[in-house]
Amino acid sequence: MPSRNLRLGASLLALTAVAAASPTASARTAADRSLAAEARPTARVGTDWGPGWSAPVQRPSSGFEENWSETGFADQTVRQVVRLTSGGTTARIKLSNRYGQRPLRIAGATIARAAHGASVRPGTLRKLTFGQRPAVTIPAGGEATSDAAPLRVEPFTSVTVTLHFAEPTGPSTFHSQAYATSYRAEGDHRADRTGAPFTARTHSWYYLSDVELTGGGRPHGDTVVAFGDSITDGFGSTVDGDHRWPDALGRRLAAAGTPRPVLNSGIGGNLLLHDSAWFGDRAADRFQRDVLDKPGVRTVVLLEGLNDIGFSEVDLPTYKPNPQIGAEQVIAGYRELIERAHARGIRVVGGTILPFKGAEYHTPRSEAKRATINEWIRDSGEFDAVADFAAALASPSDALALDPAYDSGDHKHPNDAGYRVMAEAIDLSAL
Repeated sequence: MPSRNLRLGASLLALTAVAAASPTASARTAADRSLAAEARPTARVGTDWGPGWSAPVQRPSSGFEENWSETGFADQTVRQVVRLTSGGTTARIKLSNRYGQRPLRIAGATIARAAHGASVRPGTLRKLTFGQRPAVTIPAGGEATSDAAPLRVEPFTSVTVTLHFAEPTGPSTFHSQAYATSYRAEGDHRADRTGAPFTARTHSWYYLSDVELTGGGRPHGDTVVAFGDSITDGFGSTVDGDHRWPDALGRRLAAAGTPRPVLNSGIGGNLLLHDSAWFGDRAADRFQRDVLDKPGVRTVVLLEGLNDIGFSEVDLPTYKPNPQIGAEQVIAGYRELIERAHARGIRVVGGTILPFKGAEYHTPRSEAKRATINEWIRDSGEFDAVADFAAALASPSDALALDPAYDSGDHKHPNDAGYRVMAEAIDLSAL
């Protein structure tokens, strides 16, 4: 009897402790109550996670236009809209604090199918958890993956990922050139469906590096990664239009009856051979996390080197470092990436560097380097296939310049039509 009473007493103490640690309905925030009202059955967690969307992360910087990376967030909610490249029935997100100087506290997060602007489709808002907890702290330099959440999406569906920062974050790991609108609200609005509180806007993504899916009904292992600089990132394309060339390639594959995930691993201003405070880690350093570590990669399309040969021709604060880089150094950088991809059984498609006559760093010297590099890409046989972007977009009257019909206006970045032509220049069978 004494031992039975002890056991009953211990059980009562344990139950009391659990009750004290569990928030009551009255103690929940309005956001928690709203999300609880929209609860769905727990997602059946699969092990075959595939890519839905991805973006390379960068150091906080002023970037190409005003953004929130250097100031960070405090008691604010950020809603980000991303378009998925594949479908599924269950989703999870990955958050990166790679360049954070302190632990990052996420007070809460949601995912939903997007409607218009910052609004979400009724009945689709899902509360995200991390280890079954609503909040997560990510150490400086670390990352976190959410638990699975039930969310049925088709390929090319847009979703919102909403993050609430109750405490100051400090400068934020981000992706500068999203060419998509992200939204910010004061306070906790992760459960908001209308989008009305989200009155501030930017064209960057913050902390979000991946959306992964499972339950799509087709095996993973055929992902295409577009790896490059601002031309891959989509500079000059219509904001919120999803007209970057990797977007167009995904649509083209689907229209051909061979749908495959296409991930965009472009960073505006990125260099093949050097790190940049504004334009990300050099290609060789980020290739592992932005290509090789992505699930199910079968093919990578490489398009780098323009900034390496161009930055040295001008003296601007952002175009640093800018040492003179020879064509043979760019080729050696490409060879390293080819070797690493082939060691993982990944096919490599080489994209020729586009014409850029009339751009600020076009000189006879940089043009000679481009010609040598493109000749090697076309004729060396070291790539598994070649996408001759340069030939496809060259002006009929001057092969050193972009066709005016495809020029966004700066003589080096295509417009929406030019990005579509780039996607059409890729032999789908080569993928």
